Amino acid sequence: MSWLGAHAGEIAAYTLQHLALCGTSFAIALAIAVPLGLLAAKRGRVGIALIALLDAIYTIPSLALFALLIPLLGLGFWTAVTALTAYAQVILVRNIVAAVRSVPPWMVDAARGLGMTPLQVFTRVELPVGAPVVIAGARVAAVSIIAFASVAAWIDAGGLGTLIFAGIERQDIRPIAAGTLSIAALALAADAALRAMERLLRAAG
Repeated sequence: MSWLGAHAGEIAAYTLQHLALCGTSFAIALAIAVPLGLLAAKRGRVGIALIALLDAIYTIPSLALFALLIPLLGLGFWTAVTALTAYAQVILVRNIVAAVRSVPPWMVDAARGLGMTPLQVFTRVELPVGAPVVIAGARVAAVSIIAFASVAAWIDAGGLGTLIFAGIERQDIRPIAAGTLSIAALALAADAALRAMERLLRAAG
């Protein structure tokens, strides 16, 4: 406890860095995944190829992906954001596809009959109806990003992983435990917040 008290400011700073890294990655990942998910849901063959590509990216070990990106982007925050955004795509896109395909066809036909454009059908019918499925995928993506972000300290992107790597280097369990428990707390908090949002959407539906 004395170690935690002495390093509380340091832990707080790394927590804020971790939140910035994960929040930026999640926002960008979601912005990219929505049009990709819509494309995959509406274009069968394109969708299959896209999901296969995203699956392949997801299977690349995190350290290997960071290493591949370093020659292109260098070290630091944005390299980590790029990798984390790529990792989140397969989870988000799969759930957006499932959300779009879960909408009853008659609702889509009715919207088209009212003269809605494809974009309006998506934003006013498919996305609201499928929102709980999207949120469920967002929960998994958010937790994954928070966990993967711990490795980003290896490329000088900051975050709570810095404590873990420092503890390994010094063979000191205290910073390792502090970093690990802080990451777990962030993941649980994000999951709880998105789970509450999911319940509200399902209740509203």
